[in-house]
Amino acid sequence: MKKVIHKHPLAIRWLHWLNFPILTIMIWSGLLIYWANDVYRLGWGDRTVLKFFPGSFNKALNIPFRLAEGMSIHFVFMWLFAINGVIYFLYLVFSGEWKFIAPNRNSLKESWLVILHDLRIKRGLPPQKKYNAAQRIAYTAVIIMGLGMLLTGLAIYKPVQLNWLCAMFGGYEWARAEHFTITILLVLFFLIHIIQVIFAGWNNFRAMVTGFETENIDAKTETAMPTEPINTKSETDEQA
Repeated sequence: MKKVIHKHPLAIRWLHWLNFPILTIMIWSGLLIYWANDVYRLGWGDRTVLKFFPGSFNKALNIPFRLAEGMSIHFVFMWLFAINGVIYFLYLVFSGEWKFIAPNRNSLKESWLVILHDLRIKRGLPPQKKYNAAQRIAYTAVIIMGLGMLLTGLAIYKPVQLNWLCAMFGGYEWARAEHFTITILLVLFFLIHIIQVIFAGWNNFRAMVTGFETENIDAKTETAMPTEPINTKSETDEQA
């Protein structure tokens, strides 16, 4: 037997799905801008191990000579990104949803157990509520990176008018490097997030679309048998 339970509020689902096309377009337009001054690489001295991004990559995606197009798109969607992010943050604060996302004192230790479980090295998960310890840390980090993305973006968008903000990040060159680094980290997060969703299965994905997921019910005892462990402690006990 199946029991239907509510998991994600409508606002969380809408803001989550709006972020996907907004950030995709932001990253794409950012590539069009980056082509004009593609200075970043991994290496030392004159030796380059990895260049972001090689000419073959740019040509394959028809990126060259589209700087003006990239800037116009980027500067429009950055405001949509900012508005969506502010609404999401305010909703977390005033709805109390932040309690499910913010890491607690056990999150760092338990996150390693979650990683070992996902890698099929260790069986079983630590007790959890809506999100496990690794998700709490990851989602909180993404919120911080989103803020960093917005602030560094404004610093390199208006380096003269917002010279105090630009100086706070170490000047224009440093602000641009930090903006680029955060972008790479967000892309890595998206890839891992998508892989995790695939492994988690349809039930997890459906919860972010409809707001509901199902739990297995023992027909004899009518006791819920959740697909993943659920923490039975109250939030007050957890933070004590």
